[in-house]
Amino acid sequence: MEKRQLGRSGLHIAPLVFGGNVFGWTADEATSFALLDAFVGAGFNCIDTADYYSRWIPGNSGGESETIIGNWLRARGGRDQIIIATKLGSEMGAGMQGLSKTYMMRAVEASLQRLQTDYIDLYQSHLDDAATPLEETLEAYSRLIAQGKVRAIGASNYTGARLTEALRVSSSHGWPRYESLQPNYNLYDRAGYERDLEPVCTQEGIGVITYFSLASGFLTGKYRSKEDFHKSARGAGMGERLNERGLRILAALDEVSARLNSTPAQVSLAWLIARPSVTAPIASATSMLQITDLIKGAQLRLDAASIAQLDSASRY
Repeated sequence: MEKRQLGRSGLHIAPLVFGGNVFGWTADEATSFALLDAFVGAGFNCIDTADYYSRWIPGNSGGESETIIGNWLRARGGRDQIIIATKLGSEMGAGMQGLSKTYMMRAVEASLQRLQTDYIDLYQSHLDDAATPLEETLEAYSRLIAQGKVRAIGASNYTGARLTEALRVSSSHGWPRYESLQPNYNLYDRAGYERDLEPVCTQEGIGVITYFSLASGFLTGKYRSKEDFHKSARGAGMGERLNERGLRILAALDEVSARLNSTPAQVSLAWLIARPSVTAPIASATSMLQITDLIKGAQLRLDAASIAQLDSASRY
């Protein structure tokens, strides 16, 4: 299995990351174990989660995804073969959010306990925290790396300007820098990343692991009309994409996938993997059928004509 270096870190990941947001939400522990077994068994090695997953579900308090991953790691072993990426900063209760040094030192211990591990491979700022100086956040990360609790750090949901400033702060103090960025990026949602973030990541050698890589399922092709919105928990949000441009993208995906004997989801992932600035897309699955589709997408190689067709259909 091909491994790609994440930024300038010592982490090398296969070109598909499993999105652990579904664990404890739409995938129970037994299903999650089976999905992770299939994913790792196919040669992939990186799992992305967050302390916040899945706090949005009634009855959940956050940490459910990390807990399931920790139980799986304990049951299966092989910790040194797996890259665990988790995030902090989203609201976890009263006084439990943000990127202050005090909170970060508490949050990392909670994540380590849930994950049942001594270290986190990639620890990411889930959201930018404008109320906390970047110097405070990055110094705290530096300390966590020095303590051996974190191997590398990354950012999610940062603007190009804030990412650039964070890199400047790290450089000026000799602290570890954000080695990865986790942006919303896919065939439908292109403009924000390509205009604001991709130039910074390319110039600075920042690794990129994309979230919403299938546009919450829209790029699988299963949402073609309002009648399809009931097909999943995310279906209600598909209305904004069922427009002329969205249908044009789906048509191109249909044509390319038919020509390559694949599926729209596989082609969508292959398009991201072929993007020079992207290290690996993140995608989640809740069934063995879906995980098989994702794995095939990571193995698919698009020809130049197919990439050009998809670029044209998704132009903005």
